[in-house]
Amino acid sequence: MLTDYHLHLRPDDTGEAGDYFSDQNVDRYLAAAEEHGIDELGVSEHVYRFTQALEIWGHPYWQGQARDDLDAYVEFVSDTSLRLGIECDFVRGSEDRIANLLERDFDYVVGSVHHLGERGALDDRRYDVWEEISDADELWSTYFRWQAELARSGLFDIVSHPDLVKIWGEDRPQPQRDPRFHYEPLVEAVAETGIAVEVSTAGLRKPVGEIYPSRALAEMLVEAGADFALSSDAHLPDQVGFGYDQALDFLRSVGVQRICVFEGRERRLEPLGRPGEGAGQVSSSGEAGA
Repeated sequence: MLTDYHLHLRPDDTGEAGDYFSDQNVDRYLAAAEEHGIDELGVSEHVYRFTQALEIWGHPYWQGQARDDLDAYVEFVSDTSLRLGIECDFVRGSEDRIANLLERDFDYVVGSVHHLGERGALDDRRYDVWEEISDADELWSTYFRWQAELARSGLFDIVSHPDLVKIWGEDRPQPQRDPRFHYEPLVEAVAETGIAVEVSTAGLRKPVGEIYPSRALAEMLVEAGADFALSSDAHLPDQVGFGYDQALDFLRSVGVQRICVFEGRERRLEPLGRPGEGAGQVSSSGEAGA
């Protein structure tokens, strides 16, 4: 089994909902999934795309992005063969409002930390958190504490790009302490809660040039008994399944043999597949067909 659950039908900062929430665009993603031997495809649009998200947080970036209706998105995706997900930011102090927003028929919810509150963003130079927290050890420690809170909140099914803090690679200072020290709060939270951890090839397209999570973090998570979800974080059809050969080699090298599959926010484990080996066309039921 191969999945790609963390992807976006809409490119960043462009277009209107109708341009991308269309059968034609879905077909482009499904064709890309078939080409890469991916058995099950799911979409998880950013929560801040939707006007309802402004009930959670009123950050200026969110205000500029929140143009779509969440219920229209849910209805559209539910009528396709895609699994229905959402990528929802963890915002401290807004847990109840997040829970209310997530009371919809999602198959899974991807939890993300892109911003450390008002202190800044990890992956957006316009709101760069490094301008507020210049010490790498302080920033890494803060970030992984937030990730641990995300896991313990009980709001999410998957913790996404679990070490996003490394996104800029050598362009930013590296921690002086062993990164494994900073990883520990997240690893402990994953062990306690059982939340799935995303293995994302998106990092291969970023300045850091490596998969999320790092090998050291993945090894700690495996030792802690974590389960893993597999995704590309595609924002265009040609990014679906990006770097999957490398991701599969990585997963097997740290001892992972099964991946998470989701439906109705219920999780099961399936044997980890490989592109082109026993994978069929994605069927209308979302499962591999002949």
